[in-house]
Amino acid sequence: MSWNEESSGGGGSNGQGGIGGVLDMARADRSVWLMKCPALVATSWQKAASAAASAGAGGPDSSVPNPIVAKVVLSVDPLKPDGNSQLQFKMELAQSETGNTPKSYSLNMFKDFVPMCVFSESNQGKFMVEGKVEHKFDMEPHGDTIGDYRKLCRERTNKAMIKTRQIQVIDNDRGVLMRPMPGMIGLIPSGSKDKKKIAPAKGSEVKRTRRDRRELENIIFKLFEKQPNWALKQLVIETDQPEQFLKEILNDLCVYNKKGPNQGTHELKPEYKKSSEAETV
Repeated sequence: MSWNEESSGGGGSNGQGGIGGVLDMARADRSVWLMKCPALVATSWQKAASAAASAGAGGPDSSVPNPIVAKVVLSVDPLKPDGNSQLQFKMELAQSETGNTPKSYSLNMFKDFVPMCVFSESNQGKFMVEGKVEHKFDMEPHGDTIGDYRKLCRERTNKAMIKTRQIQVIDNDRGVLMRPMPGMIGLIPSGSKDKKKIAPAKGSEVKRTRRDRRELENIIFKLFEKQPNWALKQLVIETDQPEQFLKEILNDLCVYNKKGPNQGTHELKPEYKKSSEAETV
């Protein structure tokens, strides 16, 4: 049985999947199980499927049967009422894996899940309904193989702890292998003496304590003895005073240069220059 769907724009079936194609419904009523399996189980099944495909299994005229990857054991307690809640499922892998890979798994069945169907697409682009999901399971190692599973987890942990970095002794000491990479030329080495030490500027959120006005004036006079012109930001750093408070004192002691070569700086008023020079003498 097939279901033919035509697009809204017209056109008949072209034998291909998708809009205007044929969806094979022959297996729509088949019961399918949906299982969430560990990665090692999926890897084992993929290996078996690849080996069977290379041998020609699954072909239309092939005499090679599909591989048996596992068997499911269903346990029922006859002393308890019938019902899916009393069923116990166990899966045993048919493949003979090496190492500590568990061979037996418990299947924990979900009671409530959204109804789903399974679809497939062939290499020729044909779509098919493979069945309707009747049961959904989660796989976990069975109690009989929990010891093997612990060994497997321990092997994974030890493997992850192996250091992949290696120390190599460089025979060529002429620095050929230590040339700077592109984009690194011009960078100053961290140990260079030429690297300037930048004093961390205090943020605006730092609160500065006001000094005594007379004491601050003496500090300002000494600073102007070192150099005649100072910017406001420099004076704030040197005196460690609030900017607004410092402005009030500079308005009384200094002249602000709006033009000329010293634009944007303060210098002492002429009367204070004379007094400071006299005190120096």
